[in-house]
Amino acid sequence: MHPVLTAIQLTSLKTPEQNLAKVEALAADLPKNRPQLVVLPEAFSCFGAGDQAQLAMAEPDGKGPVQERLAAIAKKYQITLIAGTIPLQGSGADEGKRFAAACLAYGPDGERLGRYDKIHLFDVDVADNTKQYRESKWTQPGNSIVTIDCGFAVVGLAVCYDVRFPELFKALRQAGAEIIVLPSAFTQVTGRAHWHTLVRSRAIEQQVYMVAPGQVGEHENGRRTYGHSIIVNAWGEIIAEQADGEGVISADYNGDAVTQIRQQMPVAEQSRIDVSLKK
Repeated sequence: MHPVLTAIQLTSLKTPEQNLAKVEALAADLPKNRPQLVVLPEAFSCFGAGDQAQLAMAEPDGKGPVQERLAAIAKKYQITLIAGTIPLQGSGADEGKRFAAACLAYGPDGERLGRYDKIHLFDVDVADNTKQYRESKWTQPGNSIVTIDCGFAVVGLAVCYDVRFPELFKALRQAGAEIIVLPSAFTQVTGRAHWHTLVRSRAIEQQVYMVAPGQVGEHENGRRTYGHSIIVNAWGEIIAEQADGEGVISADYNGDAVTQIRQQMPVAEQSRIDVSLKK
């Protein structure tokens, strides 16, 4: 019996209590197979309340009701839980001014396995009703790549806008990643144009499974997200997808297939990044 990869798609609301209740309800639909890796979307605990509200509700690292509830969910359902992102208090000069968009991982025993702070922040203009996105105004960027061991594979952590920076995914592969998760909240405009292509490309390039859950639909602040949560295998094939609505998608993980693909097409060993163009 293969391990299982699962993505949960949400239309998150403003308060963590509401969203954690949604996660608990959807967890009842998880496949029975264990071990299982379950991934929540970006900003799953709070969406649409505004950046100042997220700053106000940011928890200290390792302590707080959201983190305690996540650990309890992982333990209750005996899963490795990648908890999308939640706001944690900023550090250094950003303390009290910006929060970290932290992706937290918990093991089946409820113990935390790792924390990744989103590195690439979404400072862009989009032709939608929001128009301007300036994530860096309120969010402190991360500066470290992170992998965890979920027992059956090494998992690399990335978040949403990170997908446009392939060098991060190469670094995660070099750090041993066989699966990379991508909690996301893509806009409808950018999602329609690029979502499937980008996620599949990262899977193909690095010969990894991608588990990419998304936010979906219209949120309380009027922002619209694309959904289309997908799980992609190491050959770049979409093996599970949920286009619309909240829900759970799952697929088997085949580590032997990852090994075979990497042996038959050893791109990591063949890379000639050391060669530069000569004028």
